[in-house]
Amino acid sequence: MIRATLDAISLWAIPVLLVGIPLIGMMRRIKVYDVFIEGAKEGFQVAVRIIPFLVGILVAIGMFRASGAMDMLTNALRPMLSATRFPPEIFPLVILRTLSGSGSLALTTDIVKQFGPDSFIGRTAATIYGGSETTFYVLAVYFGAVGVKRTRHAIPSALVGDLVAAIVAVTVCTWMFA
Repeated sequence: MIRATLDAISLWAIPVLLVGIPLIGMMRRIKVYDVFIEGAKEGFQVAVRIIPFLVGILVAIGMFRASGAMDMLTNALRPMLSATRFPPEIFPLVILRTLSGSGSLALTTDIVKQFGPDSFIGRTAATIYGGSETTFYVLAVYFGAVGVKRTRHAIPSALVGDLVAAIVAVTVCTWMFA
């Protein structure tokens, strides 16, 4: 019953929104196309403003991975991670996920190919990928787009959220799959 309802909602949600929003706008006598074009122009200007921030974060990610720093960090923390039952194989994903969505997707794909989609490590990697955010990317893009220079507590609180997401992912996957 619930699954059938959710299937129906997911099937009709996008078509209803695509028809409903312009229809409501027209009923309120809003020039929907003109407003859409104005928003598209503004979106393009935002995209141009964030390009330098995107280039900077992508270069930093490339340097971090190519330098071998990730492997050295993982090997240094391997004894501590193993003692806490945190799989060392997914530690690079936890770090990379805070930096890059596409990089972390590639790493998650590699982990799933190496260990299998039904393995504990594969499921944990997928859970971490789906349950955390690309913190530095988001902060660089959105704060950069609006000109925020002092991030204050945003970075520490976002990193705590990412750490909690990783710990909860390992805990839940251990509880459900190990």
